[in-house]
Order: sequence, then structure tokens, then C-alpha cells
Amino acid sequence: MVVALAVGAVAYRLTERTAEDYYLASRTLGTVVLLFTTFATLLSAFTFFGGPNLAFSAGPEWILVMGLMDGIIFAVLWYVLGYKQWLVGKRHGYVTLGEMLGDRFGSTALRVVVAAVSLVWLFPYVMLQQKGAGQAIVGLTNGAVPFWVGAGGITLFMILYVALSGMRGVAWTDTLQGLFMLSLIWVAVAWVLSAVGGAGEATALLASEEPAFVGLGGGLYTPQYIISTAVSIAFGVTMFPQINQRFFAAGSKKVLKRTFALWPVLVLLLFVPAFMLGAWAAGLGVTVPEGGNVIPALLGEYTPTWFTALVIAGAMAAMMSSSDSMLLSGSSYLTRDLYRPLTGRGDASDEETDRREALVARVGVVVFATLSFVASLYTPGTLVQIGDTAFSGFAQLTVPVALALYWQGTTRSGMYAGVVGSQVFYGLHVFPVLATVGGLFGLDVALPTAYLGWTPGIVGILVGLVLTVTVSLMTAPAATEDRTAYAVSGVESD
Repeated sequence: MVVALAVGAVAYRLTERTAEDYYLASRTLGTVVLLFTTFATLLSAFTFFGGPNLAFSAGPEWILVMGLMDGIIFAVLWYVLGYKQWLVGKRHGYVTLGEMLGDRFGSTALRVVVAAVSLVWLFPYVMLQQKGAGQAIVGLTNGAVPFWVGAGGITLFMILYVALSGMRGVAWTDTLQGLFMLSLIWVAVAWVLSAVGGAGEATALLASEEPAFVGLGGGLYTPQYIISTAVSIAFGVTMFPQINQRFFAAGSKKVLKRTFALWPVLVLLLFVPAFMLGAWAAGLGVTVPEGGNVIPALLGEYTPTWFTALVIAGAMAAMMSSSDSMLLSGSSYLTRDLYRPLTGRGDASDEETDRREALVARVGVVVFATLSFVASLYTPGTLVQIGDTAFSGFAQLTVPVALALYWQGTTRSGMYAGVVGSQVFYGLHVFPVLATVGGLFGLDVALPTAYLGWTPGIVGILVGLVLTVTVSLMTAPAATEDRTAYAVSGVESD
């Protein structure tokens, strides 16, 4: 934390007082920094604790979901959507997804809707980091330090750091934190395996204790579950504000292409060792306390306490690097896509407006982080369940955005139908309060938890596709739409 704050202070001195520099580092990120800031921003409590926990309880096929499938699917989406967004953003100076869509369809309301949806799903993912931090501290100290201290500590750090630093500082610290966590997890694997007699012995013990874990599929890992989860996570990652904004921040076309090509390799370098540690722990008879995480429990048995603390620091680095980026991106959505349109200030910028927006952004960060911290104290559910809910919520935006970028026939009405319709469909499945409200009006909104084995998140994506295409074909473009706004090519970037 001290190192991150020091880097943030340096970045603050180098950051220009412009939105483009604060939120996008003036679109100058190079290959290594863009790769690691995306890597570290994406990796979180969901990856570092939730994934190994799932491998411990259900088997190591989680590597297929997060490692192979999501590494490849997201890399493809990075090229298909990210590259086009970079071209469009470079030409028009867009900072947020809402700006890009609102300009193309001539709609302030669409801009507000996209930003509001994004902030709604960002909330549980910020809460996930706080919950993970609280659990990490409890596990490391055997409960001597309570949950709220860990969750509250990372909350205070997030608020302080985001208020101080912009994208430049976040990207630099993400790079350091990404290298830190990647190095530590491999040292942890080497240490544990040397203690138990090697990978062969650890796998033999796993086969003895959990025979089903050494076969492909079975139990939780049905084909529908694997594909649904992998697609939902990859599609959701693409629309995460903190990830999506990085599509605008690359320094060149070459940087983008190098980065998405290296992405699957970097993902596997972290996911394979982390998830295998969780699976091997099932064969080693490691006891995980209720509400705890398998990685600290495993390391507590096979490594010294000081090394366990270092690995927990790596996990905390993952959470911090996700959290600061989320709050930074969330503040840009709040000020540029909600505050400006709803107050009628437009996109004009002057010194007084910039100061006012800076204050709104900082107050918004404090309120958002505080509310998510309070929610983390009372919200049940595992880290994977919370994370998967947020991923699938963001995933509903991917198809309408892809159609808008590549199909000029997409209309404003089609975008409204696709975005709102898929969100309502998915929301009815994950928010019981909606069913309760429906019941008050005599409406039966009890919906299935799966459709022939496919999750509501996947079905919602298809609902968004059908609605966007059908309504666009049935409606005429609005007079204020600019159907040529995204007509750009790679030649312009050379």
C-alpha cells in the first residue's frame, strides 16, 4: 500500500488536469503496461480466492472456464470490439462507453441508461474485493483481526488512492502488483509441491481422495455450465468499465495487437498454478474454516507464516488493483455520463466545470465505496457467486454494443430494446425483490434457474441479440443518429 501510494503521488505530479489524461493517461499506454494493467485490473478476489475455492470443492476443470476458454474468448473480443473502440475513440475523443454510444445514436438517455446499468453491476464487484480482503485478513490471523477491519482497510485505501492518482498511477501500480502476484503464486506452488513430494505425488493423493477430480467433466462441470460460465465471464469482462476504458487507452495499433496476443499466455501463467493449488489441497486433506479460503489454509500448513502473509499480500494486490481501477472508471461514468447530462451541462469544459466535476467524482467515489463496504458486511454468498452475478450482468451489454459498432442498421430503438430488455430479463432471475414486487401486483414472476441447463445470463444475451436485431429492422433511424460515426478503418491509425 505504501509503495502504491508513492507511485500514485509521482503520477499525480505528472498527470495533466484534463479528463483524457486523468482517465486514459492521454491514450499513451505501451504494451507491457497495458497488458499488466488489464491483467491486474481483471484479477481480483474472484480469481485469487474464489477460483481456488471452487477447484477445491468441485475439481480443477475451473481452469477450462477461466484459463483456456476465457483467456481465448476475451482475447478475441479484445480484438473484435476493443480494436474498433480504440479506432473510434481516437477519432472522436471518447472517454466512456456511454459517450461513444450516445454520440452515435444521438441520445442522452441511452448514454445515461448504459452508465446506470454499468454502475449497478459495478457495485457487487467492488463489494467482492472488500469481502475478499476481509476474509483474507481473518484467515491470515485466525480470526484475531475481524472481517470488517480488512474490508474497511481496503475501502479507505481505495478512496485515498483514487482521489490522488489517475489512470497513469493506476496503470503503473497495476504493473507492479501484477508482477508481484504472478511471481508469488509460482513460488507458492514450488514450495507446497516440494513439501509433499512433487506434482505427481500431489496428483496421486488427489486421485485417491477425490477420484472424480482427475476426470474431465461430471458434477458441477456439465458442458452447459462450462460454456455458459466461460461466455458470460468473457462477455462481461469486455463491458467492465475498468476494462472497457482500457480499449481507449492504448498508445498505438501495434500495442493493442501485441497485448491481446499475449493475453491468453499471461492468463494461464496465473490461473493454472492458483487453481491447481486449490485442487491439490482437496487431496492433501486441508481443512478450510467455514467462510474461509483454501489458499491461506493450504499455505498455513506447508509454508512459514511470513510466506503465507506475502501471498496474502499478493492477493490483496490483486484486489487493490481491481478496486482502484473500478472506482476510477466508475467516477468517469458518474461525472461524464450521469452528472453532465442530468444537470444539462453538456460536454463543455472550463476551469470551474472541471473543478465541480472533480468534486462530484470524489464524493461519488466515497459514497459508492462506503455503501459497497456496508453491503459486504451483510451480503451472503460465495465470492464466485457474487462475481458471476456481476459478470453476467455486464455480459448483457456486449451484443448490443457489438452490433452498434459493426452494423449500421442498428437503430436507437433497437439499442434501447436490446439493452433494457436483456437487463430486465436477467434482473428478474437474480433479484428476488423484483419477484416480490410483481407478486404485490398479482404477477407471477417466478422464473427457472436454468433453461435446459443453460444459465439465465446466456439466455439473456440471446434475448438482447434478438431484441436489438428485430426492433432495429422494424424501426427507422432517429433524425439525430449518426450512422457513419463508427465508419473508421485501421489505415487511420497508421
